[in-house]
Amino acid sequence: MDRYEQFRRAASDRGIPDDEVGKFADQLRFAICTAAGGPDDEIVGHTGGLPRLPVGVEWPSSRSGSPLPFIASVDCAALPRAEGVPLPSDGSLLFFLHHEDDLEDHPHAEEPEFARVLYVPAGTDTAVASPPSDHGSTTSFHEDIPFLTPERGLSARVEPVLPEWIEERDVTAESDSVQQLFGDLEHIDELCELVEELWPAADRDSALSIGGHCMDIGGQDTPWTQMARANLEHRHGADLPRSERVRLRGVEEDRLIREWVPLAQFHTRSDFYYGCFLISSDDLAAKRFDKTRSFTMFTE
Repeated sequence: MDRYEQFRRAASDRGIPDDEVGKFADQLRFAICTAAGGPDDEIVGHTGGLPRLPVGVEWPSSRSGSPLPFIASVDCAALPRAEGVPLPSDGSLLFFLHHEDDLEDHPHAEEPEFARVLYVPAGTDTAVASPPSDHGSTTSFHEDIPFLTPERGLSARVEPVLPEWIEERDVTAESDSVQQLFGDLEHIDELCELVEELWPAADRDSALSIGGHCMDIGGQDTPWTQMARANLEHRHGADLPRSERVRLRGVEEDRLIREWVPLAQFHTRSDFYYGCFLISSDDLAAKRFDKTRSFTMFTE
């Protein structure tokens, strides 16, 4: 029995109508949340330290040649499975990000310059990479953050994630379809309580999460909104009436939320930046990690 079926059965046992349960379940997602591993935990990856790169592959860099800071690596075979997150069954994922430069990059860039996800298939000959010789001079952080940080092992567990408007019970800034859905969820409090009962929240901070919903950071537009706005501008230009533009943006956001997955969300080494990598479910299932997009968020 998968987690969605577990949820539907438990909600049905409480007498909540199946139609309402289904609508709520459509908003429920699951994420693989990693945190610093303890002595008894299975280690599924690492943050910091030096990455293991395929033999002959150079350290990922920007187009100008500046090396990108290494964020983390995860072993796909060791990660727990989460519904709706079609990760490879084996191999490793390595994440690189220069958060300051990425924030200034085009938010809809199909090939982000300052972010990279590298998939290393199982069986690939790898070696611990040497630090780039010029990393001290070519990578600049205004907060004097070191390019290399100590390695830390990660453990993982699957946790439920609900959209912000459900958590806050506030749809004033949401699309018409979300406002309609909110009105249909008469048992929303009971359904949220059931999620908490089935999967109690862990008392630890996540170092990096895969799947779930995009975090709302700093009161700015979410990656979904940024992508939706850029898509509409590409298709229609600036000629749409405001009411129609708002309506179509809501429709486009709903589509993106259904079809795209947060591949990695994490606190950077800075107190002011948050990393978010997105990929479509189809590209994730096909291991097309070069299609990943990056949306670094400013937290203040």
